[in-house]
Amino acid sequence: MTAPGADPSLGDLSRTELGELLDGEPAYRLDQVWDGLYRQRRPLAEITNVPKSLRHAIGELLPPALALVRTQSADRGATTKHLWSLRDGHLVESVLMRYRNRTTLCISSQAGCAMGCSFCATGQVGFDRNLSVGEIVEQVLGTLQHAGSGSAAPGRAINIVFMGMGEPLANYDPVWAAVERFHDDMGIGARHITVSTVGVIPGIGRLAAAALPVNLAVSLHAANDRLRDRIAPINRTYPLRDLARSLTEYRRAKRRRISFEWAMIDGVNDSDRDAAELAAYARPLAAHVNLIPLNPTPGYGLDPSPAQRIEHFAAELSSHGVNATVRQNRGTSIDAACGQLRADKLVSIRQGGRAPRSARARAER
Repeated sequence: MTAPGADPSLGDLSRTELGELLDGEPAYRLDQVWDGLYRQRRPLAEITNVPKSLRHAIGELLPPALALVRTQSADRGATTKHLWSLRDGHLVESVLMRYRNRTTLCISSQAGCAMGCSFCATGQVGFDRNLSVGEIVEQVLGTLQHAGSGSAAPGRAINIVFMGMGEPLANYDPVWAAVERFHDDMGIGARHITVSTVGVIPGIGRLAAAALPVNLAVSLHAANDRLRDRIAPINRTYPLRDLARSLTEYRRAKRRRISFEWAMIDGVNDSDRDAAELAAYARPLAAHVNLIPLNPTPGYGLDPSPAQRIEHFAAELSSHGVNATVRQNRGTSIDAACGQLRADKLVSIRQGGRAPRSARARAER
């Protein structure tokens, strides 16, 4: 075997590229390795129908992209957050949430985030770099392997949501390659894959032209440009009117319902006027609204809207003809809920070596 170059992980290789790596081996070896990794979701070392010497050789050429540093559990074990160290020392987090008949994996697409949304812990940290295909895919494989067979048992649907650290549509090519890996090779349907964006219009256009009709969620949080410019600075580049046009084209192309995420911030975006503005924006798009009580983060001092106010806001939306769901937050106690992922808080327990300079400096402030 010949190393493919550029220090990729096994998860970075496509099936064709792995086949080239295995040139000279019996043809069925490719099927065994690929099926073991993605259909059976087993670590390379446990694909026992492949000779141990070959597994060792592959592992030497293509070491894992991630190392598990730490897990934390909440909600009586129903929510588990995983902290991963990348080979260059950057850190990312993913979250597994178990429900009665499904498992949802919230995964990261970037180390940090450049979008700068004011209430989001990842945005407060700043941006380090994009993740590779392997770094994205191995979050899912590693999480399922660590969680055990119960999280992927027959009858238990697996949902993958790109709602972890980073803006997925700012790292489009690796994200989409990972989506295809989940769909084509792991057998996870497009209806069980959600890409969340703060409103990166060029990426929405690419999603609309792509083959798979994945779900699209938009982190909206304000339905007037003045307020949204403050909450989500990307709005200054892609304002609400342009975003609405892009979402209309996406809905026309995919015939899929769009959802809006709305963090409920006390005294900021939870008034009857805010509800009316949101309804006027969402109704032409037939969008569903997820209302999320604001989760606490170190760099944002405002409070979540009171529960009674959130219920009233949902009722106001309903009166304007818009469907809304009040989301029950999971993992808040371990900083695993929406907007709370901030891997550099845990720099001090990273296995071996020192954290990257940017993460270390932020952690020391």
